[in-house]
Amino acid sequence: MARALLIVDVQNDFVEGGALGVDGGCAVSRGISEHLRGAARYDLVAASRDWHDPDGDNGGHFAAPGSEPDFATSWPPHCVRGTEGAEYHAALDVDRIDVHVRKGMGESAYSAFEGETTDGRSLADVLADRGIDRIDVVGIATDHCVRASALDAVRAGLRVRVLSDLVAGVAPETTVAALKELAAAGVEIV
Repeated sequence: MARALLIVDVQNDFVEGGALGVDGGCAVSRGISEHLRGAARYDLVAASRDWHDPDGDNGGHFAAPGSEPDFATSWPPHCVRGTEGAEYHAALDVDRIDVHVRKGMGESAYSAFEGETTDGRSLADVLADRGIDRIDVVGIATDHCVRASALDAVRAGLRVRVLSDLVAGVAPETTVAALKELAAAGVEIV
């Protein structure tokens, strides 16, 4: 049995002060690094990032110019590759990350399982190749990309835990709803 840690979207645009900043995002970044430096032992550490195209609406993910985003399926521009907003937050210890996953390249993508590694493989293939059968999920935002990634991990046949002290959500109501949905799908919330 092998366990991985999946760090979801701990990027500058998703922490306080970012284009879609989430309260508690900076603390989550620091907490994940402390977790990795502490007693936690993983056979693999993967991290995902939104990596949107600088041109166009990324498959409707960005609201059309002159229109307001609905914050459900369309968003203001964020995590555009080549910008500071797309980079990992400075408090995240990137030296401990084994695999980097980019998602949302020209399209909407919430789950890390929708992206590809820097060498073009899927996250599911990387996990299978390394014999990973258990995964801990942490990051931003609980009610969007953490939720989608954890659900896809369950669908991939993995035993999944969400470390609730190392996630931050957009809003309390949607965060609670996401955690309940995850628990109902078999995700252990610890």
